[in-house]
Amino acid sequence: MSKAQELFVRAKKVMPGGVCSSTRLNSESGRPFYISHGLNSKVYNYEGFEYVDMNCAHGAALLGHKHPAIVEAMAKAAELGYICSAETEYQIELAEKLCKIIPCMDKVRFCTSGSEATMHLLRACRGFTGRDKILRLEGHFHGYHEMIYIGGQPPMDKLAENRKKPYIESAGIPEIFRDLIVTAPFNDLDVLNEVIEANKNEIAVLMLEPVNYNSGGIKPDKGYLEAIRKITKENGIILFFDEIQASFKKSPGGAQEDFNIMPDVCTIGKSLGGGIPLSAFGGRAEIMNMYKPLGTVQHSGTFNAHLTQILPAIAFVDEVVKPYFYKHLQALEKRLHDGLDKIVSELGVPVMFPHHGARFNIVIGLNEPPRHYSDLKNHDHKHALEFFRKCNERGVYYHDYGKGSPGHSGYSIQHTEADIDRVLEVSRTVLKEIY
Repeated sequence: MSKAQELFVRAKKVMPGGVCSSTRLNSESGRPFYISHGLNSKVYNYEGFEYVDMNCAHGAALLGHKHPAIVEAMAKAAELGYICSAETEYQIELAEKLCKIIPCMDKVRFCTSGSEATMHLLRACRGFTGRDKILRLEGHFHGYHEMIYIGGQPPMDKLAENRKKPYIESAGIPEIFRDLIVTAPFNDLDVLNEVIEANKNEIAVLMLEPVNYNSGGIKPDKGYLEAIRKITKENGIILFFDEIQASFKKSPGGAQEDFNIMPDVCTIGKSLGGGIPLSAFGGRAEIMNMYKPLGTVQHSGTFNAHLTQILPAIAFVDEVVKPYFYKHLQALEKRLHDGLDKIVSELGVPVMFPHHGARFNIVIGLNEPPRHYSDLKNHDHKHALEFFRKCNERGVYYHDYGKGSPGHSGYSIQHTEADIDRVLEVSRTVLKEIY
C-alpha cells in the first residue's frame, strides 16, 4: 500500500469522504492528491515524485510555492505577535494599495474566503437598492452559500427548466431561496433584457464572472460587457464583477482593467494573499458606506484581516506591480498556448484550451469555442479525465474538478520556460495516446 493509500484509509475514518473540501477527491484517481510539500513551480508527493504544478491551488498560488516575499511576510507576522481582531497600520496600507490599482474600488473590506466575500457584498447591494432579487448567469460560480448556490451550474438535463425554476445546487438549501434568484445565459442580451423586464424594479444586482473560468473559460462577446453596463445603469441594478478568480491573472486591475469596464462593485481573492487565505470586496463609496458603523449592513468577524493574511497580501501586491511580473506571465502564456495550438493542429484532435492570463481551461469534443454554458453539454468528460490521469502519471499535475469537467488550470510567476516545455511534451504524448 502506498503512502497516499494509507493516508486515505486514515482520512476516511475521521473526515467525510476523507477530505476537507469536497472537490479534493479526484475522479481520475479515486482519492485526493496528497502533497508533502511545494517549492517554486513544483509540488511533491509522499514518495518524493515531482510534478510541474498546473493547478497552483486553484489560482491562489500565482506566486508559486514558498515565494521569498511571502516567507518574509509570514515571519514578520510572527515577530509582531500574530495580531488578531485589531486594526493596525497594515490593513490601511493594503486597502490604499488596492483602491489605487482596482478601478472600481473607492473603498474595500477584507474577509477570508471567496464565499464570504460574495455573501457580504450581496448583502450591501440589497441594502443599498432596497431590492431582493439576484440576477446571475448560467455557468458562473460565486461561492457555496445559500444566497447564490442556486441556478449557476445545473446538470445539463436540468438546464432547460433552470430559468423558470433555478436549480438548487446542494441539499440543505431551503426552496424559498430559489424565489430570490433569476437566471440568464452568458452572452445573450435578448434573454437578459427579457428577464430584467419580467422582474422590473425587483433585481438588486447582476452578478457575473467577467471571464467564466469555472465553466470552460468562456469569454464575453465583443460589446457584451459594455451592453450590460448600460442596461444595469438604466435599470438601477448594481453591476457586480466577481473577480475572485480573474483578479491579478492578466493585470493588476483584473478583468475590469483588461476589458476597460467599470462595475459598481467587485470581489477579489484567490491569489491576493500570495497563497494565504484572503479575499476582499469593494466598490463605489456610497455602496460600501452601507456597512456599519456608517450604514445599516453588518460585516464583522474575529479573523477578518488577520496579520498573517494582510502582510503576505501587501507583499503580493508589491510583487505584481513590478515591471517584470506580467512581462513574464505573458511570455509563459504565449509559449504555452502557441505550443498547445500547434500540437492540436498537428494531431488533428478536438481539444481546445481557452485562456485569459495565467488561467486556462481544457475543453474536449467541441467544434467551436463555447459561448454559453449550454455549449458544454458536448464536452467529452471521459477523454478529459483520461488526459488528467495520464498527465499526472507523467509528472504534470492537473486537478479534476469532478468527472472530467472543463475546469480551470494555470501556472505561477515561478514557472519557467522549461516547465512549460515539459507540459507541452507531456501534452503531446498523452493526446497521441488518447487519440
